[in-house]
Amino acid sequence: MKIPKNNLEAVVSYFKNQLDDFYDEVEINAMLYIVLDFYFEIQKTAVALKEEKRFSESELLQIINVVKALKKKKPLAYILGEWEFYGLTLKVDESTLIPRPETEELVSLIVNENSLAKNIIDIGTGSGCIALGIKSKLNNANVYAWDVSEKALEKVKENVLLNQLKINVEQIDILQSKNKTLATKVDVIVSNPPYITEKEKDLMSKNVVDYEPHIALFVPDRNPLLFYEAITDFAILNLKENGKLYFEINEKYGAEVVNLLRVKGMKNVVLHQDMNGKDRMVSCFL
Repeated sequence: MKIPKNNLEAVVSYFKNQLDDFYDEVEINAMLYIVLDFYFEIQKTAVALKEEKRFSESELLQIINVVKALKKKKPLAYILGEWEFYGLTLKVDESTLIPRPETEELVSLIVNENSLAKNIIDIGTGSGCIALGIKSKLNNANVYAWDVSEKALEKVKENVLLNQLKINVEQIDILQSKNKTLATKVDVIVSNPPYITEKEKDLMSKNVVDYEPHIALFVPDRNPLLFYEAITDFAILNLKENGKLYFEINEKYGAEVVNLLRVKGMKNVVLHQDMNGKDRMVSCFL
């Protein structure tokens, strides 16, 4: 279906009407304002005031193509090719998870508690959002971004250049490196590892399951704490005395992660809630 007129009012009406059966009103409006700002630098106030803005044929086609992709439940971040996170603009695609607000909370926690940290490792970095977010605030720290995915690390390198932040990017499989001893012990290790069990897949949104990388999402039903155990073993070998370990977690497994860390001998294990009151982060000392 074409957009009948080339003015702002017609574009807004088309966007909302076409997506009405696919998303709720709040989500449609949020996506509309992001799309208008991203492609045309049209602000929310312009929509409210019904300002005059004329679109070219190619611009109208751009809107139509975005709507088509959204109908297929493709995440808006992947359609745009970038996303905002912790004051940074990050390039994203189907090789990386889309950075989420809860992860911003994890970065804030680390930044606030580790202002003097010199060496920090982010394991399973994805787009590099955690590593780059930390580096943007703790510029004197040496930050290392590790991931098993070569494609994800290509995106991290793009984001390093885009944000002009220097971090160390390495391809490392933590499951194969959990017993590795580094030459220099580090102050902080952080990870947002895969933590969704296969049995939870049917409960998840189509836009996540169909588009976001499964290697960064899912773990076997029989071993949901697979990565937490491996990373904790690595942390025990490589954290300085009183060094800190941080995890983002599956809200269903907060107690299990806490118990795992205590059994491994970690100290001061704290379960943190996110802005919605869900168990989403754990911190502890070696």
